[in-house]
Amino acid sequence: MSSDRAGRITCILFDLGGVLVQWDGVPALVEVSRGRLTEEDARRFWLESPSVMRFERGQCGLQEFARGAVKELGLAMDPEEFLARFKTWDRGPLPGAWELLDELRGRYLLGCLSNNNALHWEIIRNDFDFGRRFDRCYLSHELGLTKPEPGIFEYALRDLGLPASRVFYLDDNPECVQTARSLGMYAEPARGVSEARARLATAGLL
Repeated sequence: MSSDRAGRITCILFDLGGVLVQWDGVPALVEVSRGRLTEEDARRFWLESPSVMRFERGQCGLQEFARGAVKELGLAMDPEEFLARFKTWDRGPLPGAWELLDELRGRYLLGCLSNNNALHWEIIRNDFDFGRRFDRCYLSHELGLTKPEPGIFEYALRDLGLPASRVFYLDDNPECVQTARSLGMYAEPARGVSEARARLATAGLL
């Protein structure tokens, strides 16, 4: 990004799981499937599964989600066991996450834009102390919209009252990066805090 373009950025939006929060849902699915799923299969499950989409849009509860996930994945476990494991797969802030946000605070409007659910968001917001670190939170289960569909990005832009060209977005899923770019945002892939920091530095935002 040129220095001129970087100077126009006033808002930075972060995906949470895989960028700032340790989300173990991909390797955990490979494990519980006993290797039937590849890492790519597991990654795409969280983006494409009908049960996941309903859950992360706030359209079903925990038990219905667990029953659907176990059936879709053909797992040799009951929904209660799957749910007990699922609850532990958000494992807290990645090293350096808070420091990065603190470094950016006051220089940019900070927000998160995340496919999430009420259970994990309560933990991320309160137990992991992310709630007070963002100026805006765009969460799929509250909005009834999920990435990588454009609707949640369009909602965020309307709420921010900013043109897409003033927003920089980081996500670990390439499909979500592509959607953001298609809407005119400056968007880059990042897995973990180190990559996020490097992308921001390259863009002239740090």
